[in-house]
Amino acid sequence: MGDRKTEIRVACAVLVRGRQVLAALRGTGLHAGKWEFPGGKIEEGETPENALVRELHEELGVRLTVEHPLTTVRHRYGSGQEVVLYPFLIDPGDFSPVPVVHAAIRWVELKDLNNLDWLEADYPILEEVRRVLA
Repeated sequence: MGDRKTEIRVACAVLVRGRQVLAALRGTGLHAGKWEFPGGKIEEGETPENALVRELHEELGVRLTVEHPLTTVRHRYGSGQEVVLYPFLIDPGDFSPVPVVHAAIRWVELKDLNNLDWLEADYPILEEVRRVLA
């Protein structure tokens, strides 16, 4: 387990519609201009599932059921900060996401995911998503 001072726990949603995945573009702050999966930090005492339900409502204005966990990912950035990602594969049903905190959001074909400049920590999730949806 990493040092709690430098470790950030994050829940993220891999929203899949057919052969498309929802990608969100960071607009400002750390890692601005990078693509990521919607989600956010897990608060003290919160489960990854509960955090993701909260974050999806805050970021996309939608309430979804969180199930189908993928493999947890640990990534250490050059700053020494370690991110622990708890990704979940989610069928969003029929909804039109609205970017609340992101500069842009868009549905991306599975075959085109590598054309985006993703956060480093998300690449192992992209690989697993390709395997699961193959």
